[in-house]
Amino acid sequence: MAVQLRYQYRLYPDEAQRAALARLFGCVRTVWNDALVQVKPVKASNKLLGPPKARTAEGPYQRVPKSPDLSRELIAGAKKTPQREWLDQVSAVPLQQVLRDADKAWAAHEDSKTGQRKGPKVGHPKFKSRRDHRQSARFTANAKWKITPAGKLSLPKIGDVKVTWSRDLPSAPTSVTVVKDAAGRYFASFVVETGDEPLPETTPEVGIDLGLTHFAVLSDGTKIANPRFLRRAERKLKKAQRILSRKQEGSANRDKARVKVARAHAKVADARREFHHQLSTTLIRENQGIYVEDLAVKGLARTRLAKSVHDAGWAAFVHMLEYKARRCGRTFAKVSRFLPSSQTCSECWAVDAPKPLHVREWTCKACTTTHDRDVNSARVVLAAGRADR
Repeated sequence: MAVQLRYQYRLYPDEAQRAALARLFGCVRTVWNDALVQVKPVKASNKLLGPPKARTAEGPYQRVPKSPDLSRELIAGAKKTPQREWLDQVSAVPLQQVLRDADKAWAAHEDSKTGQRKGPKVGHPKFKSRRDHRQSARFTANAKWKITPAGKLSLPKIGDVKVTWSRDLPSAPTSVTVVKDAAGRYFASFVVETGDEPLPETTPEVGIDLGLTHFAVLSDGTKIANPRFLRRAERKLKKAQRILSRKQEGSANRDKARVKVARAHAKVADARREFHHQLSTTLIRENQGIYVEDLAVKGLARTRLAKSVHDAGWAAFVHMLEYKARRCGRTFAKVSRFLPSSQTCSECWAVDAPKPLHVREWTCKACTTTHDRDVNSARVVLAAGRADR
């Protein structure tokens, strides 16, 4: 089955290219905001009239302008006016693409309100600011961008940008998004279509108990230490944050200090993501079946353990396991979060009483087996996952 994946690479634009990219990001932001100015009043007016079958006021519904209408007015027409003639200095494709993105954002908001879209509620599109520290622009195939024989990324009206190719693209990309993050780094994010890559079948299956003392404990007794990337970098982050707080608002020195804070946070996030990728890839390669508990991460993130829960990044790790298992032909399943895994004996399956967190070993009253709390939980998760399969 063909799936779309994103491959991200670091870009190193020169000074002229950084100026051109800043101009492009500004034009994309302007077109997005102009589109919201056109659409929001129409939607607000229609909302006052109520739904067609339960009108709350009299009056005609107005037609909500879509991306083709907005493109003619906000791009082609605006370029001919003195106020927006500078839109002609950048490629038109990212400007047209941001209008399509606005259509999708409004559709996601409407579907979320009516329940057609699953998951958390999606808010309405908001205005972009030049103070936003993450900027992006997307080039589709008709923008005629290309990868040069020298390995550079050629973008229209930007130039040939140096790329660090950390891995090969599996197929020809359909689009590329240029991103500037809060730390001032530039990335090229390619969308490629690729098929599944099944691994040779193997015998072992594993249950995983995620935690904070150990990041993961496996049903075979393996304990994987919790790296605690955020905790380890806390002193450096606090120092950088204090320096930032002392800088004058709007000054160049404050902006430099902000970038230092952003880079420190980015270093933590990158290290955590790399750890998740390496561990998830190892588990997928070595096991035919992977079973984890469906943790209520959002709930745990509202407790006194919030910082440690966010530092562990369980949700991102489980997501990696899930999509890698699907691509590699492995079995992946989540067991119910209401399973009493820390109270159930993995030998006789008797259910014991609840235990406080400081109890790391316990003895089953039914069969007198002494259990390591986390290893036992992982074994119960494994058995429950196999039973539900």
